[in-house]
Amino acid sequence: MYAVCVQIQVIPEHVEAFIAASLANARGTRTEPGNRRFDVLRHNTDAARFFLYEIYVDEDAFRAHQQTAHYLVWRDTVALMMAAPRVAERYTPLAPEPWA
Repeated sequence: MYAVCVQIQVIPEHVEAFIAASLANARGTRTEPGNRRFDVLRHNTDAARFFLYEIYVDEDAFRAHQQTAHYLVWRDTVALMMAAPRVAERYTPLAPEPWA
């Protein structure tokens, strides 16, 4: 499995539009054959701070995700909504295994 964790700080006046775009991207991502999980999380005390938690069967599935229409629309739509560049880290999940 291949995990991607993305931290995003949004300009406050763009939060609702960011949420709408991110939820649309999440719905599209969850239909991809190589995706196992895509969560959009909002920070409890900073309403403009978000965390995306993504699980793919492998790195190739993640790279395929980055070529999908829904991802490209999301990327271009939210680019100017971010207060700072998003920070993405990649991980190899150890548990639970196997992912359903």
